[in-house]
Amino acid sequence: MSHTIKTQEEILKKLGIPQLNKMQEEAQVAISSSSDTVLLSPTGTGKTLAFLLPLLAKLDPNNEEVQALIVAPSRELAIQIEQVLREMGSGYKTSVVYGGRLFSKDKIDLKHRPAVLVGTPGRISDHIQRDSFRTSFIKTLVLDEFDKSLEVGFEKEMTSICSSLPKLEKKILTSATQKVRIPKFVRLKNPVYVNYLKEVESQLEVRAIISPSKDKMETLVSALDHLGNQPGIIFCNFKESIQRVSEHLTDNNINHGCFFGGMEQKERERALIKFRNGTHQLLIATDLAARGIDVPEIKFIIHYHLPLRKQEFTHRNGRTARMNQGGTAYVLHWEQEKLPDFIDNLKVEKLTGELPPETTHKTTLFISGGRKDKISKGDIAGLFFKQGGLVGDELGTIELKQDCAFVSVPTEKHEELIEKLNNTKLKKRKIRVTKI
Repeated sequence: MSHTIKTQEEILKKLGIPQLNKMQEEAQVAISSSSDTVLLSPTGTGKTLAFLLPLLAKLDPNNEEVQALIVAPSRELAIQIEQVLREMGSGYKTSVVYGGRLFSKDKIDLKHRPAVLVGTPGRISDHIQRDSFRTSFIKTLVLDEFDKSLEVGFEKEMTSICSSLPKLEKKILTSATQKVRIPKFVRLKNPVYVNYLKEVESQLEVRAIISPSKDKMETLVSALDHLGNQPGIIFCNFKESIQRVSEHLTDNNINHGCFFGGMEQKERERALIKFRNGTHQLLIATDLAARGIDVPEIKFIIHYHLPLRKQEFTHRNGRTARMNQGGTAYVLHWEQEKLPDFIDNLKVEKLTGELPPETTHKTTLFISGGRKDKISKGDIAGLFFKQGGLVGDELGTIELKQDCAFVSVPTEKHEELIEKLNNTKLKKRKIRVTKI
């Protein structure tokens, strides 16, 4: 464990955050002063930071066991929380464990105990049963998006986690949903509620795009031409539909990525990386992308299929118009289709036949070195500018992981960059540079 434990002021400075928002300040007071807190706030309002700051403040730098446990419903959310913890640079070791990852990797990570362990319910309860770490030092438990964990069938695992933490002093539950039922097994005692679900003034507009034919593919292509070059998500209800829509967009030369439950974890992660760095402006996804994933400000979403429940409709729409930014949700529907009761009369969007302005195309490159090789974002930028010959804003987003990194570059230069940089040295280590 690092000995330089950072203060909150230093952490916020490192993150480039001048001050906390109202919800984060109130959450901090509630979590610090009470044993049980329920934090309700919309997606994208900064809940992760709101619970991480008081959690870190309570850790003991001299304790070398796991002291806090954060349970998240999906691998994406668990990875995202751990990423935020790393970026905070608090001085405490953190690790993430989730299904689909090799147990041997977990074992190596847990050998040197993290102060904060993040993970999915199944994998965490598995480790507790195998005695991978001692639970008697864990004083803080966070159940992030806890209602989603229950929804996807993790009740048994969560019950087992809650009952195997004998020295728990603090429980923090978070959700982006208003009427949530708090399960009995969490055993909350007089919880303090911090509820900001009504506070955030959403500037979301919901509009209809009418399709003259029952098969909405052609209308979807016209809609995307009309909306132009801006980041958006197209929601479908089934992975088969995603594959069909994807093929049609490919036939029409519309660049996009896909994101759904049946994909390999690695492919899902890479789809999000390409979406974040602008290689793909569009993501075709199931409700798995409706919450708990880390994506940038999205200008629009399209409901290619409508969800069955109002709650999912709200979560999908919550991916856009976040943090007081504007955004539009489009309901793509056949003119003879009856809309569900939870959708009011919608203003119809008229599609103009104009084509959007041409965009600069980006490609994502993979680099076979990461944090554990002492490589920084600055090292990677230096390599691409000095040896790669890129200038100014040609170098796009750099995402640095433990054992690798991803960089977006102009498509027309990617082959030349691979030729120049593959098998060169970075921080005394030979690296591979390939296209993903």
